[in-house]
Amino acid sequence: MLATSCRPTKHVPQGEYLLNRVKIEVDAKDVKSQSLHPYLRQHPNHKTFGIIGLPLAFYNMSGTKDNRWNRFMRKIGTPPVIYDSTLTEKSRNEILKAMKNKGYVEAEVAVDTVVKKRKIKVTYKVKGNTPYRLNNVTFNIPDDTIAKYSTRKDTTLNVLKKGTLFDYYILDQERARIASVLNNRGYYSFGKEYITFVADTTVGDHLVDLEVNLLPYPIAKPDSSGIVYVKHRTYTIRDVYFFTDYNPMNVDQLYNVLDTVHYKGNTIYYGENQYLRPSVLVNNCFIKSGDKYSQRLVDNTMSAYGRLRVFKYVNVQFAPVEVDGEMMLDCYILLTRGKTQTISTELEGTNSAGNFGFAVGVAYQHRNIFKGSQTFSSKLRAAYENISGDLGGLISNNYLELGAEMGVSFPKFIFPFAKNKQRQKLRPTTELTLSGNFQRRPEFVRVIAGAGWAYNWYSNRNRFKHKLDLVDISYIYLPKVTEEFKNNINELSVANPLLRYSYEDHFIMRMAYAVYLSNINPESIKQNGNIYTFRMVNEIAGNLLYGISNAISRTSRPEDGYSIFGIRYAQYYKCDMDYTYTFLFNEKNSLSLHVGAGVAVPYGNSEMLPFEKRYFSGGANSVRGWSVRSLGPGSYQRKDPTSDFMNQCGDVRMDLNVEYRSKLIWKLELAAFIDAGNIWTIKEYDAQPGGAFKLNKFYKELALAYGLGLRLDFNFFVLRLDLGMKAYDPSVINKSKWVISYQNFKRDAALHFAVGYPF
Repeated sequence: MLATSCRPTKHVPQGEYLLNRVKIEVDAKDVKSQSLHPYLRQHPNHKTFGIIGLPLAFYNMSGTKDNRWNRFMRKIGTPPVIYDSTLTEKSRNEILKAMKNKGYVEAEVAVDTVVKKRKIKVTYKVKGNTPYRLNNVTFNIPDDTIAKYSTRKDTTLNVLKKGTLFDYYILDQERARIASVLNNRGYYSFGKEYITFVADTTVGDHLVDLEVNLLPYPIAKPDSSGIVYVKHRTYTIRDVYFFTDYNPMNVDQLYNVLDTVHYKGNTIYYGENQYLRPSVLVNNCFIKSGDKYSQRLVDNTMSAYGRLRVFKYVNVQFAPVEVDGEMMLDCYILLTRGKTQTISTELEGTNSAGNFGFAVGVAYQHRNIFKGSQTFSSKLRAAYENISGDLGGLISNNYLELGAEMGVSFPKFIFPFAKNKQRQKLRPTTELTLSGNFQRRPEFVRVIAGAGWAYNWYSNRNRFKHKLDLVDISYIYLPKVTEEFKNNINELSVANPLLRYSYEDHFIMRMAYAVYLSNINPESIKQNGNIYTFRMVNEIAGNLLYGISNAISRTSRPEDGYSIFGIRYAQYYKCDMDYTYTFLFNEKNSLSLHVGAGVAVPYGNSEMLPFEKRYFSGGANSVRGWSVRSLGPGSYQRKDPTSDFMNQCGDVRMDLNVEYRSKLIWKLELAAFIDAGNIWTIKEYDAQPGGAFKLNKFYKELALAYGLGLRLDFNFFVLRLDLGMKAYDPSVINKSKWVISYQNFKRDAALHFAVGYPF
């Protein structure tokens, strides 16, 4: 394949040239060359990482015959881009036009071409010359109300001020901003085309006097004899109508109306049945009779109904009417009901160290269980595994697992923590969950139960997503344990307390708050600009129980701690933070940076964190040169790769990642990454020597890995395969910790398969 890519002109006709490279050079300091690339009418073949032309190489691997192999290679590859002089001239004109629109009215664009071995390099040399800048800005807006909304309240954000580039794109954005402000203040029919500009370029040396004008609103005369121009008017909502059985596919009967209900001044037209309560319809509608029209309220209404999973389609329409000289709007909320109930099944096959097993599950979901768009979910799962050998089991030598989950999601706060209007803005949901799991192994029987009560809501125009786990309970109980297994655990736990913590009854009652911030627009297929995400989770456990225990206890805390239902409960604080920033260079290349950190501190009733709450390092989303749970803590050196995972957990974590992603062929994406990180313990543990976090040496214990990855991008989900290689191993003793070597591939490499991007 590399040999083929070295002769990229294989399929270039004689007398033609392969467009090998396109470059834009700009001397204007206010214009970046990257901003002019969208105006190019011909681009060269994509090169992975900007170096290797793999898509073209795959295409060149096809021959001239019409057979299956050649068709396949041409399908996954990309054909050579043949240089077209007419497209080059169009690109030059488009770049020149863009420069003039940016204020460089006297700009010049020259094209330089270099031909070498049937390949051509095109360079657009852009000379900006002196740009035009704003001198004075005046507003010719006779309407005082519109004039007030047309100027920015925060003058520091004003883009139409002296010294600003005479940029058409900035002017157009300002027109759109003014129209948006007015649309949210009652001006239903106002568009940016009513804002115009008049520029005078004769006032001085490359200076412009700009006048902002307001065009009047045109309406037809009553006798249809022509058009008259009137002042822009605001619109008030007159009536709101709900149609719950709207069918946009049936043009003969769009609405099925069998029943009419009047609720709080609103009219609701039901079809075959009242599948949704009137209060749910009205409370999720931000558009109220008597209010001024606002596009923001329309968007909020669409968003609120969109999260009600009972609906398939949602549409909002308006009909203008004039009542006693006042402009009003009748609002029509058009709703199409979706499938209410679903049942799904799943079947799994397992092979664990040669022991074969299977699992079967069935899930049921009802999206309108109480006629309020509440979502009820339940799942049953059963698993069985045949374990070879005689382990002296309690009942049998096989593994059996039975599990059940149940939950209800309410599209509101189920308690009145805020006023109704405030609850609407937050788009809240309340989740109640219950779960139970029964596990029977030859050595023990374990029961795991859980319950949760959580709130989700949004704020700051949906930029922030919040989650509050008001109560989250985990209960683990081992009713039966073989004497041999119990004796082994007791013997081993003397040197390793973690082992005892993992196989004893424990109870966790926690509260957690998580906030998530991102500039990703979920309603847009393509993301414009760079992407950032931030996540922080704080959780605390055991404080309420500890306070109650202290209050009712007549003596000091027992040596083995307080308990509930005969089980010692956990008490700790835990905080996690992750930040990711992705530079989108173009549609096919991006660079993603990630930093993550966390700390968990046991106190009060706990000497050590529960095993499931501790951190681990390595794996598909951490330092990918190590397999999962095989790195750290600190400089701890693992003893047995199969059984020592219990010791490779900690109370502090740190992850630093850099990943460059580049389009390969078809839906394949290639990535190159560098990972650094590790975990540590809060204090020294005998079973984890070298694992404690210390400020004067933790940076020396950051493991380092590098590697390559393949992603299969199906838009709605991504399959990922990463091969990581160790570079710096903090656990190495008495020799160099730099382990960059390809001699022991099994020791120094790790292969990971996962779904979704790592960060």
